Amino acid sequence: MDLLTRIKGPRDLDRLSLGELDQLAEEIRTFLVDAVSKTGGHLGPNLGVVELTIALHRVFESPKDKVLWDTGHQAYVHKLLTGRQDFSRLKSKGGLSGYPSRAESDHDIIENSHASGVLGWADGMAKANEVLKKDDHVVAVIGDGALTGGMAWEALNNIAAAKDRPLVIVVNDNERSYAPTIGGLANHLATLRTTDGYERFLARGKDFLERTPVVGRPLYDTLHGAKKGLKDFIAPQGMFEDLGLKYVGPIDGHDIEALESALQRAKRFGGPVIVHCLTEKGRGYTPALEDEADRFHAVGKIHPDTGLPISTSGLDWTSVFGEEMVKLGQEREDIVAITAAMLQPVGLGKFEEAFPDRIYDVGIAEQHGAVSAAGLATGGLHPVFAVYATFLNRAFDQVLMDVALHKCGVTFVLDRAGITGTDGASHNGMWDMSILQCVPTLRIAAPRDADQVRAQLREAVAVDDAPTVVRFSKGAVGPAVQAVGKAGGMDILRKPKAARPDVLIVSVGALAPMCLEIADLLDAQGISSTVVDPRWVKPVDEALAPLAERHRVVVTVEDNSRAGGVGSAVAQALRDAGVDVPLRDFGIPPVFLDHASRGEVMTDIGLTAPDIARQVTGLVAKLDGRFESRAVEPARD
Repeated sequence: MDLLTRIKGPRDLDRLSLGELDQLAEEIRTFLVDAVSKTGGHLGPNLGVVELTIALHRVFESPKDKVLWDTGHQAYVHKLLTGRQDFSRLKSKGGLSGYPSRAESDHDIIENSHASGVLGWADGMAKANEVLKKDDHVVAVIGDGALTGGMAWEALNNIAAAKDRPLVIVVNDNERSYAPTIGGLANHLATLRTTDGYERFLARGKDFLERTPVVGRPLYDTLHGAKKGLKDFIAPQGMFEDLGLKYVGPIDGHDIEALESALQRAKRFGGPVIVHCLTEKGRGYTPALEDEADRFHAVGKIHPDTGLPISTSGLDWTSVFGEEMVKLGQEREDIVAITAAMLQPVGLGKFEEAFPDRIYDVGIAEQHGAVSAAGLATGGLHPVFAVYATFLNRAFDQVLMDVALHKCGVTFVLDRAGITGTDGASHNGMWDMSILQCVPTLRIAAPRDADQVRAQLREAVAVDDAPTVVRFSKGAVGPAVQAVGKAGGMDILRKPKAARPDVLIVSVGALAPMCLEIADLLDAQGISSTVVDPRWVKPVDEALAPLAERHRVVVTVEDNSRAGGVGSAVAQALRDAGVDVPLRDFGIPPVFLDHASRGEVMTDIGLTAPDIARQVTGLVAKLDGRFESRAVEPARD
């Protein structure tokens, strides 16, 4: 690591020879495999952009020039070259973020890790430079997968309108997002990858024609005048140039010299330029290259030599959903599945194997996916759209106006709901139950365990006249939590010992074990409680109000923002029913959460059994006229 340890900032790259730059690239790959295998993280994407990142920082002067990373999971090399080489706590509390972070460095601009937005950022920053008469350069790095998102093309439409506004767009084309990129754009880029450039063709033609007496030169001039037609025929980059964007490439994304030459030309051009770079996801690491699913897009802790996981965590929520989808597909021919470029991460791989003609990958285009689902439902099918909870935010209008308004039977399955932790602020699925509360007719299921995932998924796809949502957490599923009774459509998880119980605890989804622990802590203080799981948290079950009326206090506990969440919906339902019982809602405060483990985040925000039990004890004490809360000791390690 001789060279890497000498790099304290981008300008240290200027002193290195081409041979040393190649050596540095190898050192970086060795570092990444060693470091990320210990912590987990996005390995494959970063192995693919080593030379590209080096070239970007040699040609442009960050942070004066703004280098913008779409999604940002490929910015580890950027971190290394901008002075951040301690990866020992990557994605852990107090360590480096797994994405660009303004708190870490002036070189980081965009923290949002949702794809396809970088070109909008670049458009705005280039316009700001123009108004303020700055000579800064704006460089946007976007993957071919992210170019499947509609926002990217909306931005390109605006970028191309200003022919003299400098902006460099680097397309990092590795033929993949998570899995291989598909669709019309992917086919177009594949054509560009595999066709000799027209410039090479034209150069060979010129040499031949100029040696041809009399007619040679006039014929060459005619040929050159037909440049546009030839370009479309031989190297059809015309799609970009039709928009008014200068196109450079394709460039070998692992040839630093070629990359620098292309980027220098783009930098000098004085208008919008696309530099098309061909890279290899997982480059230099055999286990990644042999992983056809996603080239080690994201890994947990692995053995660096073999790429095999250090440990396994047992059955996870995603797998439970994926297996049940296959069973549903076998039972019902009208069940189809939709994914937004995340087939494996959302658990639909087995469904694709079983029913390859009944699954649709729409690319990174959640808005289109939701509207397409409405069309599928209207056409007589029942689509199941599986997506990370944080990404459904992007399709709210389509859920509201296309699916719900038209009474379409579409099931949205939200993976990674609630606090996901280590991926940081924009990956937490903490807004879905708030955002979706205002959608008429939409129903939300929050399963508490694997059995309920299976049962509630089946209940959801049985609804054919309204949208349904099934949301569950990230990671391993805990043991089954058995019901001990029913109240309407709700499951009672714990019955009170007292005839007039003190507290009704409304448990949402995977927090059921925590709520039972809260009940135990309250019981130790002489406070009796009932624990109920609504199962379907929207609409609020009609049986909840009369049940609440038989208690002195209602407590809701949810893995979602407190602003407009289940607690708010329950409070409104109680008011509408004329039930005047004090209610305390516990959930996620309306803040962006720093990256840390799920447990650490929950401790930081007070979403733990001891914290909640302590506050509820104090509330009951006030009702009793005693203002000193009975202490509840926190659990000890």
